[in-house]
Amino acid sequence: MVNLINLENVHKSYGLKTLLDGVSLGISTGERVGVVGLNGGGKSTLLRVMYGSDSADSGRVSHNNDLRMAMVTQDVLRDALTDPALAELTVGGAVVEPLGLDVYEWASNAKVRAVLNGLGIIDLGLDTRVRDLSGGERRRTGLASALVQDLDLLILDEPTNHLDVEGVQWLAEHIMSRNTALLVVTHDRWFLDTVATKTWEVHDGAVDVYEGGYNDWTFARAERTRQATAEEQRRQNLARKELAWLRRGAPARTSKPRYRIEAAEALISGVPEPRDSVELMAFSARRQGKKVIELEDATITAPDGRVLVEDLTWRLGPGERVGLVGVNGSGKTTLLRTLAGEHSLTRGRRIEGRTVRLGWLRQELDDLNPQWRLLEAVEDVASYVTLGKRELSAAQLAERLGFSAKRQRTPVGDLSGGERRRLQLTRVLMAEPNVLLLDEPTNDLDIDTLQELEDLLDGWAGTMVVISHDRYLVERICDSTWALFGDGQLTNLPGGIEQYLARRAELEAAAGRNVHVLEGVGGPAEAGPELGAKETQQITRAMRSLERKMDKLEATEKQLQQAMTDAAAAMDTVKLTELDAQLSAAQEEREELTLEWMELGEQLEG
Repeated sequence: MVNLINLENVHKSYGLKTLLDGVSLGISTGERVGVVGLNGGGKSTLLRVMYGSDSADSGRVSHNNDLRMAMVTQDVLRDALTDPALAELTVGGAVVEPLGLDVYEWASNAKVRAVLNGLGIIDLGLDTRVRDLSGGERRRTGLASALVQDLDLLILDEPTNHLDVEGVQWLAEHIMSRNTALLVVTHDRWFLDTVATKTWEVHDGAVDVYEGGYNDWTFARAERTRQATAEEQRRQNLARKELAWLRRGAPARTSKPRYRIEAAEALISGVPEPRDSVELMAFSARRQGKKVIELEDATITAPDGRVLVEDLTWRLGPGERVGLVGVNGSGKTTLLRTLAGEHSLTRGRRIEGRTVRLGWLRQELDDLNPQWRLLEAVEDVASYVTLGKRELSAAQLAERLGFSAKRQRTPVGDLSGGERRRLQLTRVLMAEPNVLLLDEPTNDLDIDTLQELEDLLDGWAGTMVVISHDRYLVERICDSTWALFGDGQLTNLPGGIEQYLARRAELEAAAGRNVHVLEGVGGPAEAGPELGAKETQQITRAMRSLERKMDKLEATEKQLQQAMTDAAAAMDTVKLTELDAQLSAAQEEREELTLEWMELGEQLEG
């Protein structure tokens, strides 16, 4: 392995804040390093110092000779908006022309074609001016301009922002397929765990190095905390022994066993219990009643006139926790606005329960008094909130969502966009809604704050619909996954995100344009005879029907198994034999339906 960049005793400060304090580390060929830490802790500064776009105050930064590298920042292609010389820069000019290719000859290059397809750049139009793109589209264009190059090192700052679940998976597979070293700041834990061979944690001016990705880092950090706690417990124990020796009395003898009990309780007190979905749903039903939000025979049309969902009947029950996925532009946000009552149905009706108290985290930021202190903006909603079994003050909730006591005194007008979005989320939770609609709640949150948010939502009793490209978040806090595939239907996915990605691959293959295949790596798969749109729709509907039947049978099996447990406890052998026969029949029927579903899936794959 060849060392590409090396830092020796590097210091970097901004004003009175020290971000890097005597940091020494390096990255070598083939390494893929994920960089984590609190927002404002120095992650992006570390990347800029290593790249060379920012200089260290002291210490040495050395690059390997002839090092080929590119860096994609969060404000990539920003100059195209302000520099007159770049006013006419097009998508093709930013991505393809620097390679020496004619903008219309890129199709002969497999690597370029795979990147443009994988990031959806083709859909933007290569002749489109960069200044006319949205922020997310500029980010994808800048990312593409780096990925098409032959590089030794790729440096990425939050590359998964503005990518959907499918795009995040494509990016991970693409990076894994090439020999380029990687240095990436990301809060997407699935992406980090998939691509990273090392994790750097930036905190208090230092950088701690861990082997492996997110899961390995989490285990290592937990072990470090456990050891620190054990050391503190030993210190406290020695102090108690010293106190006991000084007292030389009977109370001293009784303090030791009591201390051991307290220490054991302290050791396990911080371990979160698994979410009890049954208890939460029962509690939600008592708070909300049977009716929450229902859509009956609903047709939902996008602002541009496209029909997103047709003849939809969807009943959100008390305590349901739904993850909503789909490609960008599929209509997820419009569906959420419809549930909130902010977007009118083209046909059908929306019914809302009497007890519903709606909390809605929008993509748009709320207009708040810029003179308010942050804590004032939170206390404007409420002073205390009960989340699960915990009561928190406004200051405590704000701190859990990443606002230190000092930051809580900051005027709202001085907050960054990410901080204002966190403030918006804090205000939503302070209102104690019993229905939460969250549109990309993880944007601009660091991993520690994400973990705090998930801990809060994990025990939250109410109905929840979440749009997110963060697979960890969806899989942890949601009990079911629903998807918009652009076929006018809302589809339930018992298999979660994995099933969604598999279905997307099937649909792309059926349409004859599997845009997320890694062309130039393993080569495109041979395509079979294409199905017509009508045939594809018929097969898709048949598969959905089978999935609903399989879900019902699975629920029946669970009920029968519970009944068998009760019969066995009551020593009712006749009932037990009868239930066993019913269970075998249900299992056999579900296996037959599964085989039928797989056969239909093979037809879609061609």
